[in-house]
Amino acid sequence: MSDQAPGTSGGFKQIVFKLSSSTDGVYGIMKYESGVHRVQRVPQTETQGRIQTSAASVAVFPEAGEFDIELNPADIRKDLFCASGPGGQGVNTTYSAVRLTHIPSGIVVQCQEERSQLKNLDRAMEELRTRLYNMEHQKYLDGIAAKRKTMVSTGDRSAKIRTYNYPQGRVTDHRIGWSMYNLPVFMDGDIQECIDQLQIAENAERLKEAGEEA
Repeated sequence: MSDQAPGTSGGFKQIVFKLSSSTDGVYGIMKYESGVHRVQRVPQTETQGRIQTSAASVAVFPEAGEFDIELNPADIRKDLFCASGPGGQGVNTTYSAVRLTHIPSGIVVQCQEERSQLKNLDRAMEELRTRLYNMEHQKYLDGIAAKRKTMVSTGDRSAKIRTYNYPQGRVTDHRIGWSMYNLPVFMDGDIQECIDQLQIAENAERLKEAGEEA
């Protein structure tokens, strides 16, 4: 994990982290999670049993290699600060946390998870390179989103990809009309059936595209 922002009432407002595996193809699987995830539930504080709807935006990017993006050091402003914990509590008194601002694009990344400034700098540079790479990748997604319903190109709340309905114990993926009535199992990480259905749908869309271009 490279950065996190705690929520005001528990949980997190934002989390940035890296997924890796001993096998290739992590992005090819996790790309389907990119989009807006809608949650419908009855809060513990709700006395009338009314369902509350909330949403979380997820962005999944492939990692950029060192040579995918050329970074000009003159375009990057580096700020150092002391790492802090929840509630502003100081974690250390050295300037180990790093914030990088890419001036041409306005992209800002920061890392404070490591105690070493150099390690935080390396991780921040890696994230910045990936974010810039994905500005170009986003153009590709925008180009195919209109053709493939399995890919959502924006983080707009209207572009919801999935709903988690706790009163009904149901999860529904809106891109392919798939539903599962065992939400606790899905939330425990057993999402393979949904991924399989999305992959089947995307393969069908690719075949359709190929037929139209032929």
